[in-house]
Amino acid sequence: MAVAAFKGLFNSKFHGNKMMERKSSGRRRVFVQTETGSVLGIELDRSDNAHTVKRKLQIALNVPIEERSLIFGDVVLKNDLSTVRNDSPLLLTKNFMHRSSSTPCLSPTGKDVQQRDQSGPIEILVCSDHFSRIRKLVREIVEAMKFGIDPIPVSGGLGGAYYFRDCQGENCAIVKPTDEEPYAPNNPKGFIGKALGQPGLKRSVRVGETGFREVAAYLLDYDHFANVPSTALVKVTHSIFNVNGEVNGTKQQERKEFSKIASLQQFIPHDFDASDYGTSSFPVAAVHKIGILDIRILNTDRHAGNLLVRKIDGGGGLDQVELVPIDHGLCLPENLEDPYFEWIHWPQASIPFSEDELEYISHLDPFRDSELLRMELPMIREACLRVLVVCTIFLKEAAISGLCLAEIGEMMSREFRGQQEEPSELEFICIEARRLLEERNVLSDNVRAVENEFQFEIDCEEESDITCNLEKKLAPQACWPLGGNIRNPLSKVEENVEECTEEDGNIIPPRSDEYAFTAQEKAPTVPRLSMSMKNVSIGDKSWKHENVMQKNGYLSGTSSGNRSVNEQFAGSTRFVKLADMSEEEWVQYLENFQHLVDLAFSNRKSASVGQRQRQRLGTSCQF
Repeated sequence: MAVAAFKGLFNSKFHGNKMMERKSSGRRRVFVQTETGSVLGIELDRSDNAHTVKRKLQIALNVPIEERSLIFGDVVLKNDLSTVRNDSPLLLTKNFMHRSSSTPCLSPTGKDVQQRDQSGPIEILVCSDHFSRIRKLVREIVEAMKFGIDPIPVSGGLGGAYYFRDCQGENCAIVKPTDEEPYAPNNPKGFIGKALGQPGLKRSVRVGETGFREVAAYLLDYDHFANVPSTALVKVTHSIFNVNGEVNGTKQQERKEFSKIASLQQFIPHDFDASDYGTSSFPVAAVHKIGILDIRILNTDRHAGNLLVRKIDGGGGLDQVELVPIDHGLCLPENLEDPYFEWIHWPQASIPFSEDELEYISHLDPFRDSELLRMELPMIREACLRVLVVCTIFLKEAAISGLCLAEIGEMMSREFRGQQEEPSELEFICIEARRLLEERNVLSDNVRAVENEFQFEIDCEEESDITCNLEKKLAPQACWPLGGNIRNPLSKVEENVEECTEEDGNIIPPRSDEYAFTAQEKAPTVPRLSMSMKNVSIGDKSWKHENVMQKNGYLSGTSSGNRSVNEQFAGSTRFVKLADMSEEEWVQYLENFQHLVDLAFSNRKSASVGQRQRQRLGTSCQF
């Protein structure tokens, strides 16, 4: 795809955002959540700004507002609230979190003034036509609650979850509050210690932000292709929810109603999950469709436990089942992560895509997908959308080149050799694209420097002399080294989820220096990486990273649903970061990426053809 096409898409995004701002400037409702989980619905009018919203929150919930910012996705809100759409969730958070991970979080106080919130018991946030099924579910649940049919807690998992029921007492939805996720302040299972907005189980997925990722997976599942259940982000009020800690030094004596922001997903009755039975009889088409979705959204947690299996027509053998993918809270990370695809070693994944599947992939448009998510989930971070774009482009080019699902998944997955972790083939392509971008930026900077240095000569000397001088000045840049005093885009970032010190506690949305690359380890030389692009599998992966936890259970095919807590919490090396580029750099980066992907798959195809020819020659020589 040409640079001009990318620029047109970004211009469209810019004008679309401007239209959104104009539409959002009137009276509207927002839901403000504190870092400890309290939620309040507030009506905004034209005169409101960030300070008045914080003041309303202080009066209603008795929470401090000094040295706190109002956050809307990537944006720190100031006086202008025009970007905030109706029914949007906002987050009130400290500017700096001066506490360690072991410091307990405060819970909502008994002075929560819920009667000042005029919203209903369940409100769909940023509601649109995509959530018609959810609206019907909400009506059923609210009606059941009037008859005293209350939700019940879910015992499994690391986070808080609740089954909400209909008037017949049947489970019809599962609700996961954002402040009860693992590490979140009100987690009911002991995994606490962080405020909303800080790095969570995955360093690139923040605490309290798995809910909108669940919704994103549903929205991206066009035409119910992969069978993701209907999902929406809601504000829900009930006494069943967990609130940790003490209130004013005394234990809570009775259950009070608390409002929370949560994901609400349609409950799908099922017979078992993929870990309970052999997977070889699962429908090929179902495995392919789920795999295609997982690749697009870079799912880092597709284990057998979140693939539901149900029999069709209430009987038959395993050849008459359908798969239902759930639990997408760890997809769309802010940086490229090592994905986990349970299906990667299933026999179905090695079968070529069907014509219908190839047609579906060919019609995928990552920029249209990004616009959809910006519209429906305005709090989503731009870094997540960039991961979506990169992975979708990679999928499309891989499908065109004839790769099967297993081959694509392997190219996206990292290799583990003993205690050493190496970038995936996709990450190597991204690294090379970033190197080319950095070289271009350095060259541009030096051109400008030379032009400024010789500005006086331009007025005084002949044009031929100036050209000669410029050539002399720029000659050394043809072999510009990767490293030196410029920022090294190939250096890794060692990250550990347990690192929650006073220095890294800031939970303001990421600035250009957040998750910054460091030169802790010597990067591969430019020739080595350049040569690697000429090889079939993107080459001789030369990086060696020690002190990285091995991906236990993954290589042997063990379901991550059986991983220990320590394994679930394991940190990850970060090789590729996409968030710190300007839009102009991002356009150029994508052009580099597209070119390198085309080159990689072209070389892979040529090598495959050559290998088959050698095999035929070897066979003919035997006779």
